[in-house]
Amino acid sequence: MSTTPHTPAQNWLKRLLPLAILLLGLILFFALGLDDIFRFAVLSQHYTAIILWVETHTLLAWGGFMLAYILSVAFSLPVATLLTLAGGAVIGWPAVLLVVVSATTGALILFLAAKGALADSLTRKAGPFVSRIKSGFDQSPFLWLLALRLIPAAPFWVVNIVPAALGMKTRDFLAATFIGIFPGTSVYIWVGRGFDTVLASGQTPDTSSLADPQIILPLTALGCLALVPVVVKFIKARKTTRP
Repeated sequence: MSTTPHTPAQNWLKRLLPLAILLLGLILFFALGLDDIFRFAVLSQHYTAIILWVETHTLLAWGGFMLAYILSVAFSLPVATLLTLAGGAVIGWPAVLLVVVSATTGALILFLAAKGALADSLTRKAGPFVSRIKSGFDQSPFLWLLALRLIPAAPFWVVNIVPAALGMKTRDFLAATFIGIFPGTSVYIWVGRGFDTVLASGQTPDTSSLADPQIILPLTALGCLALVPVVVKFIKARKTTRP
């Protein structure tokens, strides 16, 4: 039996489909008004009942939390910060590992979807500027992504898509993501632990502490430290090529 070969347009649509599904999920999230559910005000109203249910069904609660987190990252839903802080308040320190594993899994899903849709086209159509960026990124992709994960500046979904578009290897992406989000996640869980009393009293916690320089600066310093080998490598290369 002979099979009909796929046309270039069909191949392109096939590669684009996973990313299109994730984009559709993001649109439906807002269209259905689900963003109104993921708020601290809603969490505080049901906090006592949630705590009791988690204590009674711990493993099921952990599994449900991880699934919600994976979906939020894969579909780029703007609820990951709330889930992390809520995990710290409801689950406690075990939430650090749950969040890191879930965030890495969700990031991998988006990374693979974007890689299939964007990597080839970027390579073919890249101009000189993009080519220079890709060339620099390819020299130390792990360290570049590790620094981006450590520095709480760029949106998480952007840092999932850009490495995919630049053709980063999956194993490097996984390792840099898993290691890079550990410090920030630990800090957020620590902050979330302090929300327990506030939520139990039915109040909405103040998240302005997340912008405190005492939190931002150490994470930024870690990100800059990760880039030191890249800078040293660049300086040595410049000295080598200098006449």
